[in-house]
Amino acid sequence: MMKVTCSYIFVYGTLLINGNNYAAYLQKHCKLIGEGKIKGRLYDIGEYPGAVIDINANQYIYGNIYLMDDAESILGFIDEYEGLGPDEPQPHEYLRSMVGIETDNGSIRCWMYIYNWPLNDFVEVPGGKYLAYTAGKI
Repeated sequence: MMKVTCSYIFVYGTLLINGNNYAAYLQKHCKLIGEGKIKGRLYDIGEYPGAVIDINANQYIYGNIYLMDDAESILGFIDEYEGLGPDEPQPHEYLRSMVGIETDNGSIRCWMYIYNWPLNDFVEVPGGKYLAYTAGKI
């Protein structure tokens, strides 16, 4: 288990969806700080997105920043959702990394789940906003 040194988490995909049990858990145990973004690309992996950081990209991945009330417990719970449990096969589909998220008030260090498998022929999410993308897909 990774040592928790940060109490912020940046979410950009299914954890933003109303009705998702894990999103509800975050909303119950975290305080929404606001919106943020990071340079990179967002891909449609199927039932969920995958984010790839690219500091040279001319586009962003957009999401929300939350302050966790008990970071260690919350990250352990979300790690299971993201397939980072101890019984999950390696390599994990996602890696949890600490990154700098841009906000209107400067940068905040946050935990973020970054896609770790080959991108194959996955479609890039235009505009880097998963909820807007899925709303248009339906």
